[in-house]
Amino acid sequence: MSEIPANTRPLEGPAPRLKAPAGATDCHIHLYLPGYEAQPGGPMIPELATVEDYRKLQQWLSLDRVVVTQPNAYQRDNRALLAALEQLGPDTARGVAAVTPDTPDRDLQAWHDRGIRGARIMNLPGGAVTHADMLAVEKRIRPLGWHLMVQFNGCQLNDYLDNLQRLESEYIIDHIGKFMPPVPADDARVDDILRLLDRGNAWFKICAGYEASQTGGPHYADVGAIARRVIAHAPERIIWGTNWPHVGVSRDNYPSDADQLDMLLDWATPEQQQKILVDNPARLYGF
Repeated sequence: MSEIPANTRPLEGPAPRLKAPAGATDCHIHLYLPGYEAQPGGPMIPELATVEDYRKLQQWLSLDRVVVTQPNAYQRDNRALLAALEQLGPDTARGVAAVTPDTPDRDLQAWHDRGIRGARIMNLPGGAVTHADMLAVEKRIRPLGWHLMVQFNGCQLNDYLDNLQRLESEYIIDHIGKFMPPVPADDARVDDILRLLDRGNAWFKICAGYEASQTGGPHYADVGAIARRVIAHAPERIIWGTNWPHVGVSRDNYPSDADQLDMLLDWATPEQQQKILVDNPARLYGF
């Protein structure tokens, strides 16, 4: 681990135009701590990203709360996630872990006591727990009141739709549906997402539009059209995140985190922004 550099990306450019309301929550970041190695099956760790690093970003964006997501690099080893939650503190931080059908009940309860509130399902390369185990994992976490964070290529939604409809627990459709490539906002698969939200246990996360967009920032017009439609349809089911530290992006294409927040100025009304940044995550994560 000594060969992995620290996160030295400066906070460049103007501060966000959006003044985050009190209690604003970043619902998707990853942390890479010293002393914890990447696990087989996942990507390498390009550089460390510590709690201290994130605190600088958090202050710059005027965010108060955060949800740390288990990164693919650590696969099913949640030790770094738990250590990060201990450093961040229980009042303002929650976590989403890698859970398998075989994770012992004692571990799940211990993780709950330390701030874990969700299980990650990742149906893209490097995912530690995939759709194949989703229903079994959902049964394990249901007694704790946790949710699933589910990521997939939205263009393949039909492959996952039946099982998503079978879920009884809350779950998040991650990364603006991550349509690769983006589809028109009136696409039938976006219609399906709206119907899933109408069932009452699905959420939709506005996060990492830069990963799928082909039009590019700072406005991400192609994925923005999808986001606007979903936000207008169900603002009470939307959350937001930075996806910091953007490990899959080269430094030459590194997105502005201020822009990631300011997208909500174009995609949501002030009333919707309050719901997305404060009220909805408080309800989902128990802040």
